[in-house]
Amino acid sequence: MDLVKAHGEVYNHLFAYADTLVLRSAVELHIADIIHSHGQPMSITQIASKLESSPSPNIPYLTRVMRVLARNKIFTVENKKENINITPLYSLTETAKCLLHDQELSFAPTLLTFTDPSIMAGWYEIGRTIKEGGTPFVKAHGESFWEMTRENPEFNKLFSSGMSAVTKPALDAIIKGFKDEFSRLEGSLVDVGGGTGYLVANIVEAYPHIKGVNFDLPQTIVNAPQYPGVTHVGGDMFDRIPPADNVIIKSVLHDWGDEEALIILKKCQEAVAQKKGKVIIVEIVLHPDRHLMSDNAAIAIDLLMMVNCGGAKERTEDEWKILLNKAGFTHFNFIPLQATLSFSIIEAFN
Repeated sequence: MDLVKAHGEVYNHLFAYADTLVLRSAVELHIADIIHSHGQPMSITQIASKLESSPSPNIPYLTRVMRVLARNKIFTVENKKENINITPLYSLTETAKCLLHDQELSFAPTLLTFTDPSIMAGWYEIGRTIKEGGTPFVKAHGESFWEMTRENPEFNKLFSSGMSAVTKPALDAIIKGFKDEFSRLEGSLVDVGGGTGYLVANIVEAYPHIKGVNFDLPQTIVNAPQYPGVTHVGGDMFDRIPPADNVIIKSVLHDWGDEEALIILKKCQEAVAQKKGKVIIVEIVLHPDRHLMSDNAAIAIDLLMMVNCGGAKERTEDEWKILLNKAGFTHFNFIPLQATLSFSIIEAFN
């Protein structure tokens, strides 16, 4: 029996990708959106009839996909009996509602980004990278992740979309978790690596006395919408960050190894030095010995960083303290956030 159980465990790990990719297919097909628009439970044939650009959908395939998704509690299923016929009817769970494309806090863009074949390719190179060194993403594509964002507009758009969707669910936690400090901030707040500006725009909306600056690469801010109270500035954080009263930097430092992260932190410090401001870091803080759902996801994201960006990594609290000390900060506070992932605000200043 022990061997049977062991084989079962291996099979569960072996086919874990099936759950991931079936979920991706559901998002691509907008299945949650179809059921949501219908307003009541739907049968397989009803769902199939609403699939976009699908004059002859494969009903048996869809049936098997929905069976897995219901088993994984993405959808609920209720069997409706009519005479001798039983018709499964599918409804949304709270999890499925997170995947609605038109919801402000939709997780669909993030799921589509990080299951995209271009992102997944590097995972197949982990073993070779362990033996030979290098970066899995580079071995798969012949160029770095950041080179691809610069040279491939579609890939850059995909990545920006996925990252914006990561920021949105964490936004309330950031604003609430740091509300007293935000209310006391004066002058300008530069969001370093702010993408399309969603984070700083919402901070400025909640605290209109703050002057928001969204700072990112020129090819990123070209896709950025205009927000009241926010100025978009293009540039390279490794060269110079615009002078500011305070700086916020979310989910950027984990993209880099310690050497590069140290350069970025010093540039942030230079930007606020004249005003003696604060650097507000929003990042995952790893708890390797804790086993909450958020911790499991954080460990997986650490691997994602390793695969795509080489030296990139999530860090423990002790690792953050070492890095901040090296950057020259004399004071720092850790404020855990009530968010899906193990995010904390790290307030660094002198």
